[in-house]
Amino acid sequence: MFLTISTTGTAERPATDLGFLLHKHPDKAQAFSTSYGKAHVLYPEASAERCTAALLLEVDAVALVRRGKGKGRGGAPDAALAQYVNDRPYAASSLLAVALSSVFSSAMKGTCQAKPDLPARPLPLRVEVPALPARGGAELVHKLFEPLGWTVTAAPVALDTEFPEWGDSRYVSLVLDGEQRLADALRHLYVLLPVLDDAKHYWVATDEVDKLLRAGEGWLSEHPEQKLITSRYLSRRWSLTRQAMERLELVRLAEADDSEVEEIDNAVDEQTDTEEKPVPLAVQRRDAIVAALKAADAARVLDLGCGQGQLVQELLRDPRFTEIVGVDVSMRALTIASRRLKLERMGERQAERVKLVQGSLAYTDKRLKGYDAAVLCEVIEHLDLPRLPALEYAVFGSARPRTVIVTTPNVEYNVRWETLPAGHVRHGDHRFEWTREQFRAWAGEVAERHGYGVQFVPVGPDDPEVGPPTQMAVFTATATTTAQRAKEEKAA
Repeated sequence: MFLTISTTGTAERPATDLGFLLHKHPDKAQAFSTSYGKAHVLYPEASAERCTAALLLEVDAVALVRRGKGKGRGGAPDAALAQYVNDRPYAASSLLAVALSSVFSSAMKGTCQAKPDLPARPLPLRVEVPALPARGGAELVHKLFEPLGWTVTAAPVALDTEFPEWGDSRYVSLVLDGEQRLADALRHLYVLLPVLDDAKHYWVATDEVDKLLRAGEGWLSEHPEQKLITSRYLSRRWSLTRQAMERLELVRLAEADDSEVEEIDNAVDEQTDTEEKPVPLAVQRRDAIVAALKAADAARVLDLGCGQGQLVQELLRDPRFTEIVGVDVSMRALTIASRRLKLERMGERQAERVKLVQGSLAYTDKRLKGYDAAVLCEVIEHLDLPRLPALEYAVFGSARPRTVIVTTPNVEYNVRWETLPAGHVRHGDHRFEWTREQFRAWAGEVAERHGYGVQFVPVGPDDPEVGPPTQMAVFTATATTTAQRAKEEKAA
């Protein structure tokens, strides 16, 4: 089983930088033991102009069977001979994908201590896989890799070159060319090699969903073959596939471009005749949230759906907020938030106050329990209405902070923006926008179900006819709910 990754370079940016990215020195041949054989990393060529790294995987078919992996596609045992004589040692499959993640784990994460700027730099890469099983043929190979920016050459391998009339096998010789970050290239291969093989050499458990989303960060949520990739990667287990698809949809919504929101938020600026520049609506929103948190005497705060960290940054400026946790489903958004906050250069005392974690608001999470307050700033409108109850329970029923602040657009105010066509929502990813009456009805029902009181606060200019552009609800736990929470925390 064989795979090569090549790049070209110049004297200023030598191709041998590939060694730094892979954390494997070009002058050495290294071997790594695995539970099913041995992986070798070597460099057939290494110069400033061109560098090639090769991963050679020697699969021990006997060890594979002894580990209980000699199963057929449907889970039934293969014929005795087929367990030992098959294509596993030669064709790129999930075995090679696992070897990639094991041997090049730091490269897949995009870390390089020696040259920190390298992982973010796209390189002219060529990936070659001589024998790739492709259930779906060369056409499917193109469908999977081309949307990711690769130029694909997938030549079918004949069953027998001496007897061309026998036709082609299910294998292709794959060559990928493109300007890619190395971490992205490795993650593409990690996911798509087993997808094309349509099989895995190990039992697929629930943690495979997390692996898929980590490796698919930044590309899978928008891939046109997302459903096929997800289903095959998870061995067609419907429950896992459905869970992954739901989380990918949350990722897609979380990664939606905020520029349209900012444009709508700031449109009111262009319609005022005052000489002073008005405060953008996004800033007014954050100010209103901070004021509500101060009024609630909250010190430990959750920013649920924190996006790129604007509110977290604002809260860090005030020392009364002793612990601030930003939660988002998108690792890309969290990475941007980390850069915005300059976490790597932050002083130790300040860094102890803030934490960014990945999580989905559609699922209960023990990490979110025990906080004074939680904020959902412009989040709920990005969810399909049937999925709101899941978020509601995760926040109000499971996490149960003392205070919950929710902001959402007021659809009635949309008529005041001439740049927004009639009948359109403010952002293409908004699944709904509520009137004041609808928002109050929803908030009242949530408060009653979970033991909270609720007050409503206008954010932005409060128009006498259509109300404010943003509506905010401040939920406060009743004495009974607070006592129950204290009892649970004591028991824990």
